[in-house]
Amino acid sequence: MIFLSAFIVGGLICVIGQILMDVVKLTPAHTMSTLVVAGAVLDGLGLYEPLIDFAGAGATVPITSFGNSLVHGAMAEAEASGIIGVLTGIFEVTSAGISAAIIFGFFASLVFKPKG
Repeated sequence: MIFLSAFIVGGLICVIGQILMDVVKLTPAHTMSTLVVAGAVLDGLGLYEPLIDFAGAGATVPITSFGNSLVHGAMAEAEASGIIGVLTGIFEVTSAGISAAIIFGFFASLVFKPKG
């Protein structure tokens, strides 16, 4: 059953993104930013963690999870270190993902020939 709920929730997040691009005519960059902000707002309201508990990877894999991670890290570090923790918490939680994207992007550029 967890696979079905992950598929449905992850699919709905993707459908929302596709609707934003097709119907609302947002660019992919605007759509991605909107989904990150939506994940951040949902985490700020306390609604994203129950969604993760229900859907598992269906809620942690899409881009909305990045917004969730930003807010979650900032709030946790703000409790521990005060106001400066807001900035350090954002970098501490998301640095592994951003570093991996940069490193894998570099290796992909070595393997594939870009068109242009």
